[in-house]
Amino acid sequence: MKKIAGHLQSTSSINKPGLRTIALCCALVTMLFSGCMLGPDFTSPKSPDTEIYLPGEPSNRISTVSSPSGAAQTIALGRDIQGQWWTLFRSPQLTRLIEKAMKHNPDLQSALSALKVAQENASAQQSSLFPAVDASFAPKRQKFSGSQFGRPGTGVPAYNLYTASVQVSYTLDVWGAIRRQIEEFEAQAEYQRFQLEGAFLTLASNVVTTAIQEASLRAQIQATQEIITAQTQQLDLVKQQFELGGASKADVLLQQTTLEQTRSTLPPLQRDLAQTRHRLTVLTGEPPSTDLAAKFNLSDLHLPELLPLSLPSKLVQQRPDVRAQEALLHAASAQIGVATANMLPDFTINANAGTIATKIGDLFVPGSAIWSFGGNLLQPVFHGGQLIHQRKAALAAYEQAAAQYRSTVLQAFQNVADTLSALEFDAAGLKAQDTAAQAALDSLELTQMQYHIGAVSYLPLLISERNYHQTRITQTAARARRYADTAALFQALGGGWWNRKDLSATLITEQQKEQKKDRCFFCLDLLTSIF
Repeated sequence: MKKIAGHLQSTSSINKPGLRTIALCCALVTMLFSGCMLGPDFTSPKSPDTEIYLPGEPSNRISTVSSPSGAAQTIALGRDIQGQWWTLFRSPQLTRLIEKAMKHNPDLQSALSALKVAQENASAQQSSLFPAVDASFAPKRQKFSGSQFGRPGTGVPAYNLYTASVQVSYTLDVWGAIRRQIEEFEAQAEYQRFQLEGAFLTLASNVVTTAIQEASLRAQIQATQEIITAQTQQLDLVKQQFELGGASKADVLLQQTTLEQTRSTLPPLQRDLAQTRHRLTVLTGEPPSTDLAAKFNLSDLHLPELLPLSLPSKLVQQRPDVRAQEALLHAASAQIGVATANMLPDFTINANAGTIATKIGDLFVPGSAIWSFGGNLLQPVFHGGQLIHQRKAALAAYEQAAAQYRSTVLQAFQNVADTLSALEFDAAGLKAQDTAAQAALDSLELTQMQYHIGAVSYLPLLISERNYHQTRITQTAARARRYADTAALFQALGGGWWNRKDLSATLITEQQKEQKKDRCFFCLDLLTSIF
């Protein structure tokens, strides 16, 4: 626009009126066909001005403590995340389960369909940049009355009329409204793309954490069963001592009570395990009645010892939820340009060319041609303030999207900070639980020996058994938390989607394979039914 204005100003120095007129017309035509784009040109927001996730620089170089139940983990700041981060747990069963979930999970397929819708809408919107061409053929039979011409007594015979024509309509995108709309639709498609990435990241994380939960529950069930076995043997021993007069009836009842209390903790664990299996089955796109072949134990999972940690400046570029909010901010920015352009004149060119005749065979004979060419200028004059308020609403929507973007960024940094803290403190907690479990075992063995020689009563032995049972279960849960914290870190950092093939292309390829397989099965069934 500035170049055009400068060109108009330079032509004002031309003395001849004809040349000035020609220059003005050329400038106007150039402006109409090139146009400008109103509204702000979108730029990605700057990353937060911080180099750390936790207070104090050493927090980015956390090195957790080791324990008998788990090795130490070291954070590598700036190290990139691999696309298939779940393979770091070194469980082929887990990898196969995530691949199955990627192919069959309905939530992921729904997100893929939403992406397709957004991409097709964006492609459809691009057609607005081109002229619309329509062809029509209108045969009709009609009759006029002489009364229409002021001669009631005159009869006009009925006749046929055939019209064939081509209509062309083109809206000049002078102010960039169409291009801003295309920009908005493309931003919506980008939003759906990162929604798909976020859905897969959530799915993979849920599969991993559910598998870890299953492994934890299996370990707790095994520990409980071992304790039940030991307490059953202890009950038999107390009964023998009671028969020999070395124990009282109260000792037998106390041991029986302890055993039954331990047994009562087993059904809730088995219930949780069954529900966890159901959830894992549904995540893979199968009904809960399906029996999964994969079964997970903590001993089959490897705890990654070197954990990548993205730089804070890169986190906003890697988190799917942040990128999705950035796309919504982009769409809101484009809508400002659309609302602004709607307040300015709209230029449309219309053309119509065809032929008309009373017989089909005479449609293209000389003299049957009809045509028209014209333009339309529409300038909004009074809409009761509608257009002004729509532009203000677009500005407010942009401010809303910007605030939501900042909130999402802060939430992303909080997720990483929470996970780093969990990695550090849960490792320390597991080490303390290992120490407590060993101390409880030593105490139980010592108390059992003292009880057998009559040095202590039965009550200290009962207390030692309960303490050992509780510490075994707590130790197993603490061990599983370290695996879950590791998976949460990969999720908080974005999951490494930038280091693998485009997810939508992969899913579409898998869908095509399934459709081809279904067609093959259909053909096989058809041939079987025929022969």
